[in-house]
Amino acid sequence: MPYRIATLVQISGVLIYAAGVPRAFVDDDWTVTVIGYLVMRVTLTGQWLRAAASEAPGSPARRTNLRYAFGLVLCQAAWVALLAAPHSMKHWLFLILVAAELLVPVIAEQGHETPWHPHHIAERYGLFTLIVLGETMSAGTIAVQSALDEHDSLGELLPIAAGGILTVFAAWWIYFAAPAHERLTGNRQAIPWGYGHFVIFGSAAAIGAGVEVAVEQAVGKAHIPTTAASAAVTVPAALFLLTVWLLHARHFKTSTAQQLVLPASAAAIVTCTFLGAWAVLASGLVAAATVAVGGTLAGRADARGTDGGS
Repeated sequence: MPYRIATLVQISGVLIYAAGVPRAFVDDDWTVTVIGYLVMRVTLTGQWLRAAASEAPGSPARRTNLRYAFGLVLCQAAWVALLAAPHSMKHWLFLILVAAELLVPVIAEQGHETPWHPHHIAERYGLFTLIVLGETMSAGTIAVQSALDEHDSLGELLPIAAGGILTVFAAWWIYFAAPAHERLTGNRQAIPWGYGHFVIFGSAAAIGAGVEVAVEQAVGKAHIPTTAASAAVTVPAALFLLTVWLLHARHFKTSTAQQLVLPASAAAIVTCTFLGAWAVLASGLVAAATVAVGGTLAGRADARGTDGGS
């Protein structure tokens, strides 16, 4: 019961934090975000102290739990101090505090690793990736719907919609193609893998935002060059593929051809940026072709492995 109540409080803190993000980055008013952060972190600190209390005095597990709690308290104090910093420095201090947050687990886990299950970790990150990709699809759908309601531009919008769908579908397929849990054998692998997902989540969300930009540019609502609108889709799509390859896909490739598929696809998608009105559709077709080629090569590798073992 206490754990579930604490989780509910932390979720409330996340909502408060999210509500304050526009004020922080537009108006430079960080008060609401810091309040939300404190709601999250005070509760999490209590969780680590509860965990420490359940361990034997002087045990490695207890010391690790206390290091987590101490690190969180220091970060909380720094976030509160951010409110008193000069406005011109707050955005830079924000980046420093984010780095401090990321260092807490790295330092706390020294000497003793908290127990975790690789299947569970991979599942949770995978589910969040799926949620972000779903939101990306929803954003693109709403953008196309709004454009159709306001403009008679079906011919301009269909290639963008098709390219966006193909890109998101390919991103989903490629992310889940490799058994990531087999890579997570310890903190040395898990911490970079987990932190690397900031890029995966960010690029996945940016694809949807990019589709919205491409739609608005196509109907004349966004007055930017076509190349810039196309890059809003192609660059995050390429970054997503490259990051997935870097974090876990490359560790399950058995041939040079397999290793080259995702990096080559990322480069080809960036090249699609310069194809004018067809850029988004072309990048989606490249992403779909990546799935087909990768699946074919993986099937051949599996067949060779089966033949060799028979």
